Amino acid sequence: SKPWQSNPWGRVWADDPHPGDQNQDRVPLREETEAVGHAVTATYLWCGAADVVAETGESKLFEALDRIWHDMVEKRMYITGAVGAYHHGVSPRRDMVHEAFGRAYELPNATAYNETCANIGNGMWNKRMLELTGEARFADTMEQVLYNSALSPMDIDGTRFCYTNPLANSEWTPTLSQDSAQRWSEFTCYCCPPQVARTLAKTHEWAYSVSEDGIYANLYGSNVLATDIPGLGAVKLTQETDYPWDGTVTITVDEAPGEFVLRLRIPGWADSATVAINGDAVATATAPGTYTELKRRWQPGDVVTLDLPMRVRLMAAHPEVEEAHNQVAVVRGPVVYCLEGADLPDGVPVHEVHVPRDLKLTPTYKADLLGGVTVLEGTACRQQNPDWSGKLYAELATTFEALPICLIPYYAWLNRGPHDMRIWLPLA
Repeated sequence: SKPWQSNPWGRVWADDPHPGDQNQDRVPLREETEAVGHAVTATYLWCGAADVVAETGESKLFEALDRIWHDMVEKRMYITGAVGAYHHGVSPRRDMVHEAFGRAYELPNATAYNETCANIGNGMWNKRMLELTGEARFADTMEQVLYNSALSPMDIDGTRFCYTNPLANSEWTPTLSQDSAQRWSEFTCYCCPPQVARTLAKTHEWAYSVSEDGIYANLYGSNVLATDIPGLGAVKLTQETDYPWDGTVTITVDEAPGEFVLRLRIPGWADSATVAINGDAVATATAPGTYTELKRRWQPGDVVTLDLPMRVRLMAAHPEVEEAHNQVAVVRGPVVYCLEGADLPDGVPVHEVHVPRDLKLTPTYKADLLGGVTVLEGTACRQQNPDWSGKLYAELATTFEALPICLIPYYAWLNRGPHDMRIWLPLA
């Protein structure tokens, strides 16, 4: 045993040659049960371990990765797919950590670290787990990252960035390590911009997978796929869609080797998806969080139509997530939305906006806003608060007034100057 293991109170990571959980070093990986420590080194470690499993088929290592995945997704991952709650903190096993996972259900919003590289590392790891298993749960998480916490670091024109990715911002939010009130083009630690650039440049490799008997469609977006199925032959598919703003996806078979399986991912949120081939409905299983299998002798000109329901969903967090108690997040398709001060009347702070439980939101595509986005518009209510200057507590206000609101995709916030922002909105 190592001498430092006898110290139950943890150590300062910068001064100790054996930082324990900070570098995922306290517990052997094959015995690990939790997502701990520096979120970038963690996700990269798990990527490497998944690569080892791909080469060796080692079941014990895969079982450890699967345990860690469940712990992360069910207890430590933000609704945006971001990971790494701590700027600085203490691990569940009492090691000093930084840029790290928090304790179970510890998911602060305004002070969330969520380093860009960690978020993308999470997507990279899920891509590998998908390739190992063919299970749609990994593709769901991969997509959750791509449309939210992997895009939120970069502004609309692709020239300015954020290092951290909090889920809320207000006049009271402190600026902690690597935080910035506005996006920057130059920074002392410049890992995030190339990470975003290389991920976007490689997204085509995430969109499809090839197996011995066919094609997996993992992500949806207009594209052309030209590839070979080993032992079968060449395949060419053309996909057309306005996803994620619209849920209709058409895939045209331009070239086919005869019979093969086309597997379409049915996202975990798509509770009433339908599939048609050449206009005829297909009686195939479309359970959320699975791949639906279409096996036939394909002909050039065949058209597959997938319709995904794009209803607006009000999401609640686990009751142990204190930072989101009695609040909701708004999600449509894979896109997480936020309320930004730029879309409120002058003098109305974001924290005064409350939403009814039966909130109705209407999607509207605005081509001239933030590079072209679908916004969600509806009526919430304002609970006007007292002047908080010099106060920690005040009597609860009991009057509300109707207030129109417009929610934007979270990834597009901080493109119109510094403003308050919230993903989790309090219920009226």
